[in-house]
Amino acid sequence: MDYQLKRSRRKTIGIRIGHRGVQVCAPMDLSLSEIDRLVQTKAHWIQQKLSEWNSRKPLKTLTTGHRTLYPMLGDLWKPGIDAHGQLYMALASSDAATRHASAADDTLKPASVQKWVAAWYQQHAITCFGERLALYADRLNVAKPHFRLSHAKTRWGSCNSRGVIRLNWRLIQLPLHLIDYVVAHELCHLIEMNHSPAFWRLVAGIFPDYPRARQELNSYAIC
Repeated sequence: MDYQLKRSRRKTIGIRIGHRGVQVCAPMDLSLSEIDRLVQTKAHWIQQKLSEWNSRKPLKTLTTGHRTLYPMLGDLWKPGIDAHGQLYMALASSDAATRHASAADDTLKPASVQKWVAAWYQQHAITCFGERLALYADRLNVAKPHFRLSHAKTRWGSCNSRGVIRLNWRLIQLPLHLIDYVVAHELCHLIEMNHSPAFWRLVAGIFPDYPRARQELNSYAIC
């Protein structure tokens, strides 16, 4: 079985499945033969996780003909150019998008559009995530924490020991209920820094439908 090996000061072997395939993190003094043996004992689990990963829906733009559509909060959006030559975004189903969409496709370089769209996504992510954090922090009866946008390739969110939450900006491409699940999940780590039964009880207390949202979120791949 092919895998990427990384050495670290950790005392146990760790296996991660992601967009780069199988990554193994092993102690500095563990022999290659022992690493191979341990990986082989996990072969069935690894193959199962690889199949799950490969079946995930990538977060990519949708192209229909010459038009490129961008998902945000469950809707599809289309860039256009206004009368002053400035880019803007409109719902793909709107008249404004239909009138001006082809101009953006025909006159702007793809790299310029992608850069502008990434900034547009992140601007909306900051606003949306801040609002959702405030809502669920109130439900959890904790102060709204500081948060930062993340560009991680394997995580939707994280919470460190200092109480700083990182949320992947690509979450803004998903429906709002999935953003809410990640927000609720990370906020609960302010109280329980693990995934114990106590942690999941906290999550259920502020986001009861978390099992369904968790399963749905796992069907998406960060890319």
